[in-house]
Amino acid sequence: MKSIYRKYLKTAALIWAGCFVLFFLAYMYALSPQEKTKKQTERQLAEQKQMYESALKAAQEKTKIQLSEQIERLRNSLKDFVIDFEDSANLTFDISQIANEKKVASFSVKDTKAKSNRRGKGSEIPGCEHISENYMSVSFAAANFSQFATFLNALERHRPVVFVDKFKIARSEQDDSGHKVGMDLAVFVRKPRGS
Repeated sequence: MKSIYRKYLKTAALIWAGCFVLFFLAYMYALSPQEKTKKQTERQLAEQKQMYESALKAAQEKTKIQLSEQIERLRNSLKDFVIDFEDSANLTFDISQIANEKKVASFSVKDTKAKSNRRGKGSEIPGCEHISENYMSVSFAAANFSQFATFLNALERHRPVVFVDKFKIARSEQDDSGHKVGMDLAVFVRKPRGS
């Protein structure tokens, strides 16, 4: 009697094991890929819903106003770093005014043609279609380091930003004359519309 039960239990265990293996294989080959496809489809659906909601939001008047305000803020921020081509001629005057305010002696400023091209439109920036660089050289005499530092600080706070590329200070040989300073400056200039 025990052998009949054993035989019955072995048969039932083999049938269960066979069914388990079949279900496992069916899951791995049929259902698992469908699960992956379902998750991918749900992700794409979520992306499409987000794009649809963004399009609806963009069509609303409130969103258009917000976007135009944001564009205006970005344009104003750009004005802090880039000067218009037409206004670039006034920049040397602005720098001269700063020099007069800081009372530096023997001040001179000139465009540096070595780095700019022959047409005077500035040096090209690789990969940049709308902005170029203009370079200028400044020389003056500073009575002390404090005067030099205040002039440098005023240049860096100027709007649009004037970048001090490099500077050189030569100590005065006489106590009454100022220390000679030479600076190479760079500014970003918006290219003219036609170029």
